[in-house]
Amino acid sequence: MKVQTKETQELMTPQKSLDLLKEGNARFQNNLKANRDLLEQVKQTGKGQFPFATILSCIDSRVSSELIFDQGIGDVFSVRIAGNFVNEDILGSMEFACKLAGTKLIVVLGHTACGAVKGACDDAKLGNLTAMLSKIKPAVNSVVEPKDQKLRNSSNIEFVNNVAKKNVELTIDQIMKESDVLAEMQNNGKIQIIGAMYDINTGKVSFYE
Repeated sequence: MKVQTKETQELMTPQKSLDLLKEGNARFQNNLKANRDLLEQVKQTGKGQFPFATILSCIDSRVSSELIFDQGIGDVFSVRIAGNFVNEDILGSMEFACKLAGTKLIVVLGHTACGAVKGACDDAKLGNLTAMLSKIKPAVNSVVEPKDQKLRNSSNIEFVNNVAKKNVELTIDQIMKESDVLAEMQNNGKIQIIGAMYDINTGKVSFYE
């Protein structure tokens, strides 16, 4: 499979970009890989890159975007932070990726049994981790069920996964609220911003469409 070029990137649309990720995840689930020479792709991208998608995901070692979407060198920008939330720096990176580098799709990718989400559910305290997990607390507070405080912690995996989904939704809301650049591109159909959830037990990515 060839690398993305300026010409192929210009032909991409948000929907085509989404379709490529869906096809790649289907290959991953079936233990298949597109035929790529990665070292050749290194050479081909040495003078430039033309990715079609930007993926914000967790640092979790099981959730590598390039692997689970079966993508090669130069195909996607990968932004990774525990709990897949955004801040000023990440928003700036996304603005570069879309407005200047030409990607057509932003995926905010959460995953099941997320450790960062578990930490936020348990109100964990540890050095700089404390401030980081506070970014996820709004998602914890937005999930109203169960009301019993004894069930609102990391031992309740259903609650954890519901918080992870809400965290994706709130992150997208924050992108639209805090980035005029990306909001305008989304509203004009230049890009699509979409949420998704990766199941660590099956390898499947479910998109929130």
